[in-house]
Amino acid sequence: MRFGGLQASAISSRVLRSENFTISGGRLGTNYKIKLAIVALLVSLGLVMEIAGLLDARQLLIVAREYAQHWWLIVVLILAQALLFTFALAGSIFLWVAAPLYTPPMATFILAAGGTLGGLGAYYFSEYLSLEWKEKIQNSRSYKFLHAQDNFFSLFAMRVFPGFPHALVNYSSGILYAKLSHFIVAAILGISIKSYIYARVIYSASSSPSLDMLFNISVIGPLVLLSTISALGVYLNYRITSKRH
Repeated sequence: MRFGGLQASAISSRVLRSENFTISGGRLGTNYKIKLAIVALLVSLGLVMEIAGLLDARQLLIVAREYAQHWWLIVVLILAQALLFTFALAGSIFLWVAAPLYTPPMATFILAAGGTLGGLGAYYFSEYLSLEWKEKIQNSRSYKFLHAQDNFFSLFAMRVFPGFPHALVNYSSGILYAKLSHFIVAAILGISIKSYIYARVIYSASSSPSLDMLFNISVIGPLVLLSTISALGVYLNYRITSKRH
């Protein structure tokens, strides 16, 4: 039996594992300590980055410009994004670093690589989220949308939509055990298309780039249209499948 594209057996096995954790006091204690350690790590990471000015896009860009001629800066930018996206932190800030420094194709590669790796990290990290966080995610529209239709086009529609929070897509997919191949391909394509459009606008800006540039109808229009078409395809597929059953 399948419900929303997810195998019931996978859900059942996860419920059983959760019950085993509750029954075994030692394992429950270990799991609780792991979650506390993760929370402490996130708080520490946020404080360090805030103190160092690494959550300020302008400050980051100033620092990055000094090393733009080195190949390893590309690797650093990708890994930094991956780390932030894994823990639902502000990985998107690197759009304002990569886009002014590199040509649109290279900036797109950096942003898509970092976003996809961070998405995978969050996908697997969702296993360690607290019950409170899981309940918040399960109440989100993205979770409910994926719960009903967990396919490539659902994931792609959310990825490519302007301003859609990546963290909700990543964690919802992990909690629901969304098909990994769909998750990865949708992340690569969705982030690449959106990043290229944004990077081209920022790179060619004659003045200092600002967020207002990205919300111009000529910029977000194609993204909204593409997302709408994908979502419409999901809806039509749902209607056709419903009639067959």
